[in-house]
Amino acid sequence: MLDDRARLLLKALVERYIADGQPVGSRTLSKASGLELSPATIRNVMSDLEELGLIVSPHTSAGRIPTARGYRLFVDTMLTTQRDPFPAAGQIGAPRLAPDQPQKVLSNAAHMLSSLSQFVGVVMAPRRTSVFRHIEFLRLSEKRFLVIIVSPDGDVQNRVIFTEADYSQSQLVEAANFLNSHYAGMAIEEVRERLKNEVEALRGEIATLMQAAVKVSSEAIESRDEVVISGERNLLAVSDFSGDMGNLRKLFDLFEQKAQLMRLLDVSSRAEGVRIYIGGESQVIPYQELSVVTAPYEVDGQVVGTLGVIGPMRMPYEKMIQIVDITSKLVSTALSHSK
Repeated sequence: MLDDRARLLLKALVERYIADGQPVGSRTLSKASGLELSPATIRNVMSDLEELGLIVSPHTSAGRIPTARGYRLFVDTMLTTQRDPFPAAGQIGAPRLAPDQPQKVLSNAAHMLSSLSQFVGVVMAPRRTSVFRHIEFLRLSEKRFLVIIVSPDGDVQNRVIFTEADYSQSQLVEAANFLNSHYAGMAIEEVRERLKNEVEALRGEIATLMQAAVKVSSEAIESRDEVVISGERNLLAVSDFSGDMGNLRKLFDLFEQKAQLMRLLDVSSRAEGVRIYIGGESQVIPYQELSVVTAPYEVDGQVVGTLGVIGPMRMPYEKMIQIVDITSKLVSTALSHSK
C-alpha cells in the first residue's frame, strides 16, 4: 500500500525514533533517509503516513512517532536481521549456559535475556512432571531430615522434613532404596494411592518416611516456578514508562501475577521461530506500550517452553530478535545435554 519513497521514509523514521526517542521532524528525516527531497515533499508523505495510521504527531511536537501499526509494518516488511549461525552467539555477548540443573539453566537464561536487552527477560519452564526418578534421605539432626528428590529431567529439589520419631541413617537408606526400587518413574499421585494400600504391609518407620517423602515431593514439584522473570527494574530506566507511575504499577502487577504472561508464552510455544507482539495485539497482555519478542526452546528436538524479552514498543527489534533467537538455542543445547 506504500510506494518505495513512503516505505523508505517510514523505515528511516522508525529507526531514528528507536535510536533517539524523540519525535522525528521533516528536516531530520531528510538527512536520515538519504533522499534528496524537499522538506515540503517529506511533510506531504508524512501526512499520508499519518492518514494511514502508521505514524502520529504528539500534541507537544511538530515531529512524528510510529504507531503500533507502523511498528508492525516496519517489523514485517522492512526489518532485515542477520540471523547469525549458532557458534556466533558470542558476538552479542551471550555467555554459555552450563547444563547444570535445568531450573538453574532457566533462571540464568532469564537473567541473560534481561542483561543483554536491558529490558525484562522471561522464561516459561517446561510443563511440570509429577514423576520422580530418584530419592534420598539425609539425617540432619534428631527427628529432622533432608529429602533430596531428582526429577526425570535432572532437576533437584531439597526439602527438610520433621518426624515424630527419630530414624538412623541405615533406616533412611532402607526407606530410600525401597522407594527407588518400587516407585521410581511413577507419578506422585500414583505412589500416594499405592501407599494407601501397601502401608500396612510395610514396617512402620518405612511407611512413615515414605508418606512424608511423597508429601514433600508433591510440594516441591508444585512449587517450581512456571515463569522465571528477571530485570523488571530495568523498566524504571525506560523513558517511555518512567513518567507514568500508574502505568509502571500495572506492569509490575503483570509480572507479579504471571497468569497473563503464562498464556502469552503458552501461545508462543506453538509457533515456530521468533514471534513479535507489538502493543496490545497479542490480546493477552493488554498494554499498548509494551512489545514482546518470544521464541520456543526445545529439549532433544521437542518444544517444551518459551522465552522472550518484554520492553517498550520503542525497542531495537533487530537486536532483540538476535538475543531471543540465540538464547533459545543456548537453552535448547544446555537442557538437551543435561540429561
